[in-house]
Amino acid sequence: MLFNSISFGIFLIIVFLLYCIFPHKYRWAFLLIASYAFYMNLHLWYGILLFLATLLTYTLAISLEKAQTDSSKKRNLLFGLLPLILIIVFFKTANPVISQLNSAISKASLSLQPITLTILLPAGVSFYFFQSMGYLIDVYRGKIKAERHFGYYALFISFFPQLLAGPIGRADSLIEQYKKERPFVYENVTYGLKLMTWGYFKKLVIADVFAVTVDQIYNNVHSYVGLVLIITTVMFAIEIYCDFSGYSDIAIGCAKLFGIELMTNFKSPYFSFSIREFWSRWHISLSSWFRDYVYIPLGGNRVPKWRHCLNLLITFLVSGFWHGSAITYVLWGAIHGILQIVETLIHPKGKEYKKRFWQLPLTFILLCFTWIFFRANSIEDAIWIISRLFWDIARPFNYLKTAVICLDMSYIQMGGMALSVLVLLIYDLLSLKYDVIDEFSKQKFFIRWPIYVITLVTIALFSAKGVATEFIYFQF
Repeated sequence: MLFNSISFGIFLIIVFLLYCIFPHKYRWAFLLIASYAFYMNLHLWYGILLFLATLLTYTLAISLEKAQTDSSKKRNLLFGLLPLILIIVFFKTANPVISQLNSAISKASLSLQPITLTILLPAGVSFYFFQSMGYLIDVYRGKIKAERHFGYYALFISFFPQLLAGPIGRADSLIEQYKKERPFVYENVTYGLKLMTWGYFKKLVIADVFAVTVDQIYNNVHSYVGLVLIITTVMFAIEIYCDFSGYSDIAIGCAKLFGIELMTNFKSPYFSFSIREFWSRWHISLSSWFRDYVYIPLGGNRVPKWRHCLNLLITFLVSGFWHGSAITYVLWGAIHGILQIVETLIHPKGKEYKKRFWQLPLTFILLCFTWIFFRANSIEDAIWIISRLFWDIARPFNYLKTAVICLDMSYIQMGGMALSVLVLLIYDLLSLKYDVIDEFSKQKFFIRWPIYVITLVTIALFSAKGVATEFIYFQF
C-alpha cells in the first residue's frame, strides 16, 4: 500500500475516523493493528519478520537492563544486533552474489542451469531494523529504560507512517508520545494535511515527472553525450530530493493527524555551503543514526587527526553499503567520506569560517557529481557519463542543440518543470527562516484558498495516470 495510492487514502480516512472514536487506553492497540494491516498488505510474511524482530529486540533489551556484568550486557547486545545485521547484509548482497555466480557459470561454459532465484528486500526492513538496533544500543548505554509494555514497543517499531522509509525514530521521544493522551487538535490535523499535500506535490508533480527523463537517459547512457547528461544528472538530484523528502513530509504530516510528532528529516539540503552542512540537512534521521551509533563509537573527532579521517571514511562507506552492495553505492559513500575529510582538513570542526556565496553552487556541483554514482546502473555507465559530460563543448551551439533534441520535450513541458522547481526553491528558501505552512496558514482566506485549490488540482492532474509509482528509498 503506497502513500500515493487510492487504497492508502481510503485506509487513512478509515483509520483516522476510528482512531478519533476509540478511547485513549485502546488507541495504541488500534494503531498497532492498523500498522500491521498496512504492512502485511504488501506481503504476509513481511508482518512475520516485523513481529520476530520486535520480539527479539524487546526481550533482549529487558535482558540487557537486568544483566549484572559488562560481559553479559555485551553478549545480549551482540545477540540482538548480529541477527539484524546479518539479515540486512543477506538481503543487500544476495542478488549481486547470484548475478556473479551466473556470470561465472556462463564464462566457464559449465553445463549448469543459471540461478533464477531473486531475493526481494522486504519493504522498510533497513529502517525498522536500524530503529530496533538504535533502541538496543540506547538501553545498553543506559540512555533509556527498556520498555516493559510490549504493545507500546511494538507500535514504536511498526507505526505505519514511518515504517517503510522513516524518519528513523528514537524510543525516548516516540514511546512516551504513544502513552500520552492526545486530545483532538484541529490545528494539528490541518497542519498535517497541508504538509502531506506539499509532500504529494513534490512526489507527483516534480519527482515522478523528472523520473521519466532520468530513467530514459540513465538506463541507456551509451546513446547520449554532452550537456544532456549534465541536465539529467541535475534532474536526478531534484528527483531524489523531492521523492524522498516528499515521502518524509507525507509521513510526518500523517503522524501529526494522530498527534504524533516525528523528527524533521530534511532542511533545505541544497542550500548547504559544504558537504558537512549537507549531511546535517539531508536524511537527518539516518545521518544522525550513523553519527551516534557508528561514527562516535569509532572515536568521532576525539582522536588523532588521521584516525578522525578514517572514522569519517568508514562511516560513509557503511552508509554507502546500507544503500546497496553494488560498487556504485560504495563509491558514492567513499566519495562523500573523502569530501568530508578534505573539508575537515581545511576547516576543522568547531572552527568558525566565513560562508561565501560561491560555496553554495560548488557544493551543489559536487553533490551532483556524487549522484552520478548513486543513480548509474553500473560503474561502467558512471565512467561513460563522467567522461562525456563536456563532449563537443567547443561548439556551444551544437552542445546546446543536441541536449534539447535528446531531451525531446515541448516548450510547455520545459516551462512546467521549470515552474515547479521555482516553487520548490522558493519554499525551501523561505523554510530556512520560517515554518512556511504555519506562516501561510495565517494569511487571508482569499490568498490561501486559491493556492490550495490550484495545488490540489495540479496534484490531481499529475495523478490522473492512475499508476502509483514507488518511492525511491523503498528499495533500501
